[in-house]
Formats: sequence, C-alpha cells, structure tokens
Amino acid sequence: FQSQDERYAFIAEWYDPNASLFRRYELLYYPKDSSIEMYDVKNRRAFLRRTRYESLHLEDLYVGSKVTVFSRHLAIVDYGNLYTSRKLGSRKERTLALIKPDGMSKIGELFDIIINAGLTITKAKMMLLSRKEAADFYADHRAKPYYHELLQLIMSGPILAMELLGDDAVSKWRAIVGPANPTTTENDTLDSISESFAHYGLRDAAHGPDSVASAAKELELFFPSSGGRGPVSSAKFTNCTCCIIKPHAVNEGLAGKIIKAILKEGFEISALQMFNMERTNVEEFYEIYKGVVPEYLEMVSELCSGPCIAMEIRQFDPSKVFRDFCGPSDPALARHLRPGTLRAVFGKDKIQNAVHCTDLPEDGLLEVR
Repeated sequence: FQSQDERYAFIAEWYDPNASLFRRYELLYYPKDSSIEMYDVKNRRAFLRRTRYESLHLEDLYVGSKVTVFSRHLAIVDYGNLYTSRKLGSRKERTLALIKPDGMSKIGELFDIIINAGLTITKAKMMLLSRKEAADFYADHRAKPYYHELLQLIMSGPILAMELLGDDAVSKWRAIVGPANPTTTENDTLDSISESFAHYGLRDAAHGPDSVASAAKELELFFPSSGGRGPVSSAKFTNCTCCIIKPHAVNEGLAGKIIKAILKEGFEISALQMFNMERTNVEEFYEIYKGVVPEYLEMVSELCSGPCIAMEIRQFDPSKVFRDFCGPSDPALARHLRPGTLRAVFGKDKIQNAVHCTDLPEDGLLEVR
C-alpha cells in the first residue's frame, strides 16, 4: 500500500543566468507514474505542480547527478529526506576503474562494457604516473618478486582512471575485470576484460579494487577529495586539436562508440578528461561564436547541461584532418554530404551534434589547454 504513491525527495540547484545566482528547489519524484513536483526552497512556495515527466527516471536521480527538467539544468546536491537517503543512497557504491597502458587501445570498447553493465562514469582522466605515485598505488605488493615489473608496466605509458558509480559497483566492476591471470579463467568470466584484451600474466589491461574501503583509498590517489590535482594529465600539447564529446552524447551512452570511431580512423587520443563545465567557462570557451552563430546560447546551455569528455587529438597523416572527420556542424547536412562523419552518425541537430572540434588549426593548442 505504501508504495502506491511512494515518493523520493531531492535537493536540486539551478543556475539562474539572469540573476547570476543558484536557486534551490526541493524536487519530488513519484516512481508510480514518473511524475515530479518542485518547491522553491527560499521563497517557500510551489514552483511546479505535480506533472508527469517521462524523460526522468529514478536511476538518473542521485547526489552528484545533473538532470534536465523542462530545459532547466538541475544539479542534485542532496537527498531531501532521510527516507530517500536510506532507500537510494545505500545501494550506490563508487569504485575505481583503472585502464593500464596495455588496455589503452581498447578504451572505446571498455567504455561500452562499463555503460552496458549499468554503471555510470562520474570522473575520467588520462594520466601519467610518477614513480612515487606508482609505488603508492602498488604499496601492498612491495614484497612481491614482480613488484618492479608492476611499476614499470604502469609507468610505461598513459593510463585512464575512472570513478564508476552504481549499485554494487565494486563487485560488478571486479567481475568484469576478471582474474589477473586469464589462464585460470572460469567459463563464467570468459567475456571478462582480462580474457578479451590482456596479455597473459601481469600484463593485464584493467584493475578494480576488491572492496568498498580499497575503492575509497584508491580513488583518493587519482581524484583527491582535498581538491589536490592528483597525477598529471597525459596531454602533450604538440600538433594537437581539441574534441569534446557533448553532454547529450555522454548521457546517451555514445562516448565509447565515438572514441572507437576516432581511434579506428587513425587519430591518437593523447589525453582525455571528463568535466562538468560551469556556465561562465563555457561562455568564455564559445566566445568566438557569440554574435556569429544564432544558436550560441543554446550551445552554451548544452555544454553545461551535464558531464562532457574533452580529448586531445593528434594526427600524423597530414591528409587526415580531424575537423573533416567530425563533419559539418549540422548533422542533417552531414548525413547528406558526408555520411561517415562523427556528426552524421552520432549527432541529432545543430545543438546536439555529438562533438565539438577546434575550427581553426591555430586554436588547437589553446582549446586543449
């Protein structure tokens, strides 16, 4: 009986560009009919009467997520009551997914595997580890005979560290990674990453912590909660151009497919990082389009509507130009003129056209920075 009109409460923030301030709302969600209600916290009044809103789902609502309600981009900053916090907060775990140098050529596939497992990538950064950082990471293995080999391997090239969020994320990701030595793989983990991608033995392609406590400790090494920088980015800042996978494409689970397409075309992804952009930063980034492109404001809203993935792209074949591979900015035009391009395949319209790329060669370095 209780679940008949079960409802969950969240505290959401919306940035009001006209007043240049954040407004707080209580957002109520009714799973029974996917309806929502909103209250203005400061003015203590109803902001939105109970309305069905099909495009919002319970799994989209957790602390740290960004959702769009009637074209307003809201950040969920807290649970609205104890019931919601107990019911929804306890199941969600965070874990570290670490792709080692051996697995980096397959990051597109790995993104797809993570997304298909129902896990959300909340942070991602390609990094280079110093010897000290590698030693901190492998501190537990110091006495092992292969300790130095482990250090060499993880320092041999860029790695990709990701924070994954989801129900039972720690055990789910561990099961996907599979055993460290694929020769002992049981049948039920045949599709695990170690089996699919790794060289045998120590040269495994991915790592996952074995408990919630280890996950918290290891995440702290790569994404310090103190606001520290963590390991350095793998960006090279030479013959590079910038590509951003836009929030709508990240939310639709297209990041892995876009990355696969870029690598397959022969471009190198030398750095990658997930960002939640603030509106002021996006306005600055898109400044060259202001007053030039009629969709400027909508472009700004799209890029700060949720997480985006920025990449440093390098090309070694002068005849291959990354901007050409992205295609015309209007996907409808791209499908007509250049059907194989990224925007033709993954874009929807001029605003949600899957990727941003540097327009002028001389701006490549600036945008990557």
